[in-house]
Amino acid sequence: MQKAVAFIGLGVMGYPMAGHLARAGYPTTVFNRTASRAGAWLAAYGDTECAHVAETPAAAARGAGLVFVCVGDDRDVEEVICGDDGVFAGLGRGAVLVDHTTASAALARELAAIAEGQGGGFLDAPVSGGQAGAEQGTLTVMAGGDERHFATARPAIECYARSVRLLGPAGSGQLAKMVNQICIAGIVQGLAEGLTLARAAGLDAAAVIDVISKGAAQSWQMDNRARTMIDDEFDFGFAVKWMRKDLKICLEESRGLGISLPLTALVDQFYADVEAMGGARWDTSSLIRRLGRD
Repeated sequence: MQKAVAFIGLGVMGYPMAGHLARAGYPTTVFNRTASRAGAWLAAYGDTECAHVAETPAAAARGAGLVFVCVGDDRDVEEVICGDDGVFAGLGRGAVLVDHTTASAALARELAAIAEGQGGGFLDAPVSGGQAGAEQGTLTVMAGGDERHFATARPAIECYARSVRLLGPAGSGQLAKMVNQICIAGIVQGLAEGLTLARAAGLDAAAVIDVISKGAAQSWQMDNRARTMIDDEFDFGFAVKWMRKDLKICLEESRGLGISLPLTALVDQFYADVEAMGGARWDTSSLIRRLGRD
């Protein structure tokens, strides 16, 4: 029997991630602030005999050797972990808390200190790969924390990730995720502009992508988003509102480090334009819409 785990947050990412743990034989207790979502998860995975629902994060954490969190932002993390009925109220000595939320490095360091003070461990472990990666169990996880705690958590994380790496002390995972989001933002904007030029010049955009995707211009975004960008389809994927949250974290971190991220700041403003068009929940590839279709 695998060690008991808890999973807090059953959004589009957490729902399948927790499911992979239950399917792998980990006794998994979940909590979600919208109880109906937890009920739906239990209905989906209850046949494993490893699926359970708790009424509070603290209750979910009690008796768990590993506690995973995947919520929206810093405020959400603080609420479900540090609140009166939060994870820390139920986290046992020796247990490891793994935060998969994309949040600030400063918060990660604070949580690591609290967890250590309680005799537990903490990893900041944001993920990349989107909803499809969570569902398929092919996420990339970039972690920060102690090597001992990473070794404890890694086998469970590998239930839903194909790449897991410890990058340094607490906060390092969040810093790596900032790098990830900065790179994505620039690539998506470049792809949007390239497709806009192809269309304006009268080229067959799909044919152009087919050719250049075999060369140096190839990217995940090109392989997975060029076709839907050409087709003007954005009702899926990673929402603009969440990318703006992530880019805000990047820009705040850069100011603290005394460095400039001009392209990141520019693309963030472009995403603000998309939000003003009603696209807060559109996929991030919707940057092309602000460039027009004529």
